[in-house]
Amino acid sequence: MSDPSLEGKVAVVTGAGQGMGRAATRLLSERGAAVAALDLNEAGSAETIAGLTGRSLALHCDVSASAAVNEAFDRVEAELGPVSVLVNNAGIGRAEGDGSDRMYELMAQRNAELEAGGEAEIHIDHIVFMEDQGWRGVMGVNLDGAFHCARAAVRSMVKAGIAGSIINISSTAAQSGEGPIHYVTSKAALVGLTRGLARELGSRRIRVNAVAPGPTNTHIMDGIPEAWIRDMESAIPLGRMAEPGEIAQAVCWLASDASSMCTGSVLVANGGSYFF
Repeated sequence: MSDPSLEGKVAVVTGAGQGMGRAATRLLSERGAAVAALDLNEAGSAETIAGLTGRSLALHCDVSASAAVNEAFDRVEAELGPVSVLVNNAGIGRAEGDGSDRMYELMAQRNAELEAGGEAEIHIDHIVFMEDQGWRGVMGVNLDGAFHCARAAVRSMVKAGIAGSIINISSTAAQSGEGPIHYVTSKAALVGLTRGLARELGSRRIRVNAVAPGPTNTHIMDGIPEAWIRDMESAIPLGRMAEPGEIAQAVCWLASDASSMCTGSVLVANGGSYFF
């Protein structure tokens, strides 16, 4: 079996200031990689790398802005070396002007109707309340950001002749269709990006895979009512949400040579909540 060690690799993790990004950054470092923690919240990134014994770097980066991404990757190359692993983890579930507050309000009303034993007459049409700004806000981070970072990472890998690994964090929502429409769309598009890049970059031995978590105990769950979270967990065969460290294990496996024959794949880590 191939060695799962990441010694000698330089890994960039986006959205590294908390949650799955923080867990992935720390585990990649424990496995021997030099790590760059990128986040809009640089203080969060600094907290992520605090105490790590290996080489590390915390950077402020708005992944939705290509110039900011290119500047961040230039810093990574200058201070840590060419990129060999990218974890496209940065993601949001709502943005200003996306109508999420109205959507959740209607969901609560509809659920109350159903619990009362009547027929639900309230419709939850998120798209009715979705403004351009809200749509672009989520797509700009979740999809454009992944493209910007993948492009910068591939340029670094090609220049250095590195057979690298890119891991895109998708979601079970890409398959189930459950969730806010802009979030579902962005996560489904990440699977397409994964497969397209896997074919395109195979001749360079650059592997591109995705991880599809189900409900995970991260900040993105903060805006969801507790009752809905309990309902969500009850529908998961393993009976609970994932913890960020469990998703990090999947990420590190795909980053390592232990997964050397995997490209264009989606590793599902959702407790059986939805089967791909």
